[in-house]
Amino acid sequence: MRNASRSSRSIVGRLVRWTLVVVLVLLLLPYLITPLYVFMRPVSTPMVWRWMTGARVVRTYVPLDAIAPALPLTVIGSEDARFCRHRGVDWKEVASSIENAEELADLRGASTITQQTAKNLFLWQGRSFVRKVLEFPLALWIDFVLPKRRVMEIYLNIAEWGPTGEFGAEAAARRAFGVSARELTDQQAALLAAVLPNPIRRSAKQPRPGIRKLAGIYEARAAASPGLDDCLRKRRRNAGID
Repeated sequence: MRNASRSSRSIVGRLVRWTLVVVLVLLLLPYLITPLYVFMRPVSTPMVWRWMTGARVVRTYVPLDAIAPALPLTVIGSEDARFCRHRGVDWKEVASSIENAEELADLRGASTITQQTAKNLFLWQGRSFVRKVLEFPLALWIDFVLPKRRVMEIYLNIAEWGPTGEFGAEAAARRAFGVSARELTDQQAALLAAVLPNPIRRSAKQPRPGIRKLAGIYEARAAASPGLDDCLRKRRRNAGID
């Protein structure tokens, strides 16, 4: 009986150790993969899930230079105005969110573009305090490892932008307006930015009055704040020329 008991405890102990190892590997894997995204073209967890379930996925990866400048500018203005200044997490927005939250479950929003990129690349969708805890260090790491231009390029290529599996700016532009991402006008870019929070229920192709109004606000904000995307512009530093 003693031998059986010892054997049972040994098996349980090994299972616990292996479980901890698996959990640790899963937690560390995103940190090991992220540097590869300097040159690799990543896919998102929602895209992978749709592939696994046999659902439709439409995505054509395009470099940032092949996207109309109005789109990243408008997205920054609508989602993360301090994108070029923070280091992955906007602690001012986090502090404001904590101050305004009545209880722990209300701690939402204040997600930077980098945090959304981390969520889309490595985590799950939906609101979860656990996910937020995992999201913060991942966003800091992504910002440390990848240039801002690369973060924005990845985000614009993995963001879900339609109700039937459209991912990325190219698929979004073609579905909504029948043009490439390079050909988007300021107004069209603003409409795409306006539907980003909920691309399942919102449509840039057939926008409701509320979406048109929101897009108008975003377009005006982008026109009034051209410097929001300074970190995305290629600069020549030779001979002291920017």
